[in-house]
Amino acid sequence: MANDISHLTADAAYWLGENNERRVRAIQARRWVLYLRAKQVLERLNRLLDHPRGTRMPSVAIYGDSGMGKTMLMKRFRDDHPPSFDLRTGILKTPVLAMEMTSRPGERRFYAELLTLLGAPQRPRADIAQMEQAALRIMEAIGVQVLVIDEVHNILAGTYREQRIVLNTLRFLSNRLQISLVCFGVNEAREAIGGDVQLARRFEQFTLSRWAANEQFETLVTSILRNTPLRKPSVLTPKSLRRILQITEGITANIFHMMNSLAVEAVEAGAEQVTDEAIERWVPEFDAEAAFA
Repeated sequence: MANDISHLTADAAYWLGENNERRVRAIQARRWVLYLRAKQVLERLNRLLDHPRGTRMPSVAIYGDSGMGKTMLMKRFRDDHPPSFDLRTGILKTPVLAMEMTSRPGERRFYAELLTLLGAPQRPRADIAQMEQAALRIMEAIGVQVLVIDEVHNILAGTYREQRIVLNTLRFLSNRLQISLVCFGVNEAREAIGGDVQLARRFEQFTLSRWAANEQFETLVTSILRNTPLRKPSVLTPKSLRRILQITEGITANIFHMMNSLAVEAVEAGAEQVTDEAIERWVPEFDAEAAFA
């Protein structure tokens, strides 16, 4: 039937009522697609919030090549647990606090970044001890339970001494505030966290490996298509799936970019579906690896 939209999610089907220009913009925009690996990681992160508070809180490290979706996972976890206003205390409670490791980390720069994120005024001449106490006071007041750190591999940009200080700082914050840490980084981040044996032992590790030719990859492509507002279902052959994998090198960001480009072509050409023929002739225009990092 022409009006059958059972191949789409409700959110994707909504855009079928819009003109082609708006549909193309919706396809090109960042959108969340839940797949098995992401579901497993998010379920584990969510359990951190339910863990009883203690001095050695469990932590999680997620590693993967650039473009494997680490930042999208970080943002999804943060957005799933937004700040909420506590009527009793009059304080905005923030269970999940997310920050990015500075490009050249050091103790002062780390606390400066943290205080900026917390919206705290900073005195230019404040020493590290004052910055530390201000961060501790605010984080305790707003009820931080999980501190999320993206780009944790940036720790390696510092000297050995600077690396040790930053790692000691993370361990101190976890112990003092009884909070869990979640670190996202490329595979080299293992070396960064491994610089502090006591800290490394607290981390459960997840690796976002590149996609391979298996059922999980097929499910990912199907999920992307179900979330893409095309009027006709796209049914791809195993040969097309292998070509997608070959072109994208199994990088999540590249897969999204390729499927989005094919969908835009389908809208503009009036085909309204991604076909095997379109995949066969598709050539990437540029490296879009960072688009969905």
